[in-house]
Amino acid sequence: MTGNDQTDAVEGRAALEWRAAGGGEVPVSRRFDDPYFSLAGGLAETRHVFLGGNGLPARLVPGFHVAETGFGTGLNLLALAQVAAVPVRFTSFEAFPMTTAELARAHAAFPELAPLAAQLRAAWGRDQITVGQVTARIVPGDARLTLPTWDGMADAWFLDGFSPARNPELWSGDLLAAVGAHTAPGGSFATYTAAGHVRRALAAAGFEVERAPGFAGKRHMSRGRRP
Repeated sequence: MTGNDQTDAVEGRAALEWRAAGGGEVPVSRRFDDPYFSLAGGLAETRHVFLGGNGLPARLVPGFHVAETGFGTGLNLLALAQVAAVPVRFTSFEAFPMTTAELARAHAAFPELAPLAAQLRAAWGRDQITVGQVTARIVPGDARLTLPTWDGMADAWFLDGFSPARNPELWSGDLLAAVGAHTAPGGSFATYTAAGHVRRALAAAGFEVERAPGFAGKRHMSRGRRP
């Protein structure tokens, strides 16, 4: 945590600074000193890593359930909603939610998602949010506490915490074991990181893990499936 801005210390809120990139602004976490999405193109990264890495939208069927660690700006939800042609479910675990105004500022970088982003912000704070064909629930709080007690099972996971070096809590062996335990047979995961300890923990959690080409010059990402 850096800076003198007292919002850094507000429990349960995002602590942000903003960086110009690609004609828009990218929010950067003060807590973790890490951007919320790629400076090289957040939507393209989401499509490559999280949609492509999980074989979406080809696998989507009615009732398909996507779960996520780290909701952030909601970009992954919006990208999913853009391609979902059938009703699907989405659950995301987020410790430090943004305000509606912060979401709007971040969403301005993605004009093609504007109608879906407006739906998200209009329902922000409700127990259930509908964006296009996606019915979403945002679970507030520390995922190390909320995810293990979750009563759901995911068909695909977007593992999108901040960098493992900066936010190790979302990449611990115990939490990734809970991810495995809450994955349906044949379920999958995708993440931008190829850190060895993350891949080993996911393998221990029951996934068949492989490396794949990363986004925007990043050598590798990780993806896998639970047999």
